[in-house]
Amino acid sequence: MPLNDRQIKNAKPSEKQYKLSDGHSLYVLIKPNGGKYWRFDYTIDGKRKTLSIGTYPTISLAEARQAAEDARRLVANGQSPSEAKQQEKQIKQAAMLHTFEYLAMQWHRANAHRWKQIHADRIISEMQKDVFPFLGQKQIDDISVTDIKVLIDRIAGRGANVTAEKVRQWIQAIYNYAAMLEITDRNPAAPLRGFLAKGGNRHMPALPREKVTEFYQRLGMVNVYPQNRLAVMLVMLVFVRSTELRGGEWSEIDWQAKTWTIPASRMKRPHMHIVPLSDWAIELLRELHGLTGQGRYMFPSRINADGYISEGTLNNIINSLGYKGQATPHGFRSLASSLLNEKGFNPDAIERQLAHIESNKIRAAYNRAEYTEERQTMMQWYSDWLKARYEQAKCME
Repeated sequence: MPLNDRQIKNAKPSEKQYKLSDGHSLYVLIKPNGGKYWRFDYTIDGKRKTLSIGTYPTISLAEARQAAEDARRLVANGQSPSEAKQQEKQIKQAAMLHTFEYLAMQWHRANAHRWKQIHADRIISEMQKDVFPFLGQKQIDDISVTDIKVLIDRIAGRGANVTAEKVRQWIQAIYNYAAMLEITDRNPAAPLRGFLAKGGNRHMPALPREKVTEFYQRLGMVNVYPQNRLAVMLVMLVFVRSTELRGGEWSEIDWQAKTWTIPASRMKRPHMHIVPLSDWAIELLRELHGLTGQGRYMFPSRINADGYISEGTLNNIINSLGYKGQATPHGFRSLASSLLNEKGFNPDAIERQLAHIESNKIRAAYNRAEYTEERQTMMQWYSDWLKARYEQAKCME
């Protein structure tokens, strides 16, 4: 006699397992631990076999009956339901292994030894932020040229053309890796080479000096986390590259010597960089230390416990102040360079402070000076110039 839900629900375990038959070889196996397991017995090639369907109530009575009916059809066609189930499982596992995210992570692990840690971390960060949410779970052969075009357009749309092209290059490399594994012979990122307008050596928008006071005034009023506000103030003050600032670690600060030593592994060029810290820079860093000093990073991420704030954080703040297209974190380097050169500071000291590498190899071989004292004086002068405008902005609030 067929089962009903009440019978299955009320079935109690006993010392030995027993069966509740639904008929036609479908039954519930009641185990001593109280578990209720759907089973279907069948015969194929003269051998008696059992198909495990699942547990009750996860698999309902109606679902179990449908599964048993599907199994009967397979047996009638000379197929083993258990083998068919295993094949389906293998297909699903293979499909998972061929998702873009799985292959991207495999590619990253295979190549990580070739990269600096900061570069490897950047790739994962960009993938997790911009790529995996849109392409991660797609099969690698299901991703089209249009999918990638839409993705890099979205990144470029926020003004990050360089990042968009980097992402395209990484996707192309991931497809090359998959081709090497003989998983695919496609590469939808390759036709998009040159799709984005090349930036060349274009200059990032730099905040006009006459707008610095207004900038500070708006920065003081915007609703952002205190440490992120300090990040903007410090990138203006010490004019290092955004990635060098954002990845700053407290161990790099020498409070007594009033210097910030950025290791070669975190620099664009593989050279250690020393930043003399002005009085105001020390003051701001001490304020920041009170907020984030308990951890490794000066500007820890609120999303990734082991990381630091993203590239977009500073840009988003600047854009929210109304300076989109007028100012960028990188543009503060141009502002500093212009003012310091006009003031008459040693151009070599300025270039050294900007961590620029001398393009003339012969000149570079002779010009290895650090210009330490000149740079200390220069950084203090620039700090005083900025602080005067900051104080002026405070009086206008």
